[in-house]
Amino acid sequence: MTTTAGVAPPAGRQGPGPLPRPLLQALDLRLARRSASQLPGEHRAPGVGRGTELTQLRPYEVGDDVRQLDAAATARTGEPHVRLHVPERALTTWIINDVSPSMAFGTADRLKADVADGVALAVAQLAVRRGGRLAFLSFGADKPRLLPPSGGRGAVARVRRALDEGVAVDPDEPRPPDRTVLSRALTRVGKMAKASGLVVLISDFRDEDDWQRPLRRLSLLHSVVAVEISDPRERELPAVGRLAVVDPETGRIVEVDTNRPKLRWKFAAAEADRRAKLADELKRAGVQHIELTTEGEWLRDLGRGLR
Repeated sequence: MTTTAGVAPPAGRQGPGPLPRPLLQALDLRLARRSASQLPGEHRAPGVGRGTELTQLRPYEVGDDVRQLDAAATARTGEPHVRLHVPERALTTWIINDVSPSMAFGTADRLKADVADGVALAVAQLAVRRGGRLAFLSFGADKPRLLPPSGGRGAVARVRRALDEGVAVDPDEPRPPDRTVLSRALTRVGKMAKASGLVVLISDFRDEDDWQRPLRRLSLLHSVVAVEISDPRERELPAVGRLAVVDPETGRIVEVDTNRPKLRWKFAAAEADRRAKLADELKRAGVQHIELTTEGEWLRDLGRGLR
């Protein structure tokens, strides 16, 4: 059933599969290293508490945490003293998730949307650890889904419900592609996320979208990870005779004869050129690029990609 946002669970949905705790813990360490440069700085949480930077040394008062007692000051003055610290700023993680119709494609172990859901859920579970906050924005459907920053298990549950809604349905009739959906999403996050944090962009990057400039602006303040999801059949065509190929983004239908070697060669060369250009653009934007496919163990590949 299609929702009010114009999305629906895709046919052939397999789900992302299990998220083993040991792999999540390893991924947690890699994400922590990736975002470590975003934690120190001028932006701090309000108030005082446990942390690394000393803000006050004062006499003990009833109700103080005894774990904060300072032995040296207590011995020197003969009166119990406690150390108060400025807590480290809680990291806010933004997940920007592609729900365009092309994400419903998959010919291997699962759909691209399944892998995207798994990446989003893994990042969401790790984001709320240590008091972190989580925000979510989808793009590619008629009505993007926005979940403002929040913490705790409730934040993960909200992201899970948003993912369960599915991806945008194919257009009923051919229409011009919207080349601005990703750039609008990046611009929107850039305006809302004022403090530096972690941004995880999940997409197949199939649109020739003018997203490079807003992505570069976003990476100036935030640590950005771009997770590209593809399917083996998008890289090369098998020789299976004549096919009617549908562009899910526009509804356009093209008939091709896959038995022609020249056609298969041109298709593979064009796709290789597109992916090389994408990798170069992400590198120039200062963004870490991770490539996942619908084939194999995507969670292990995600962990290897984070360095």
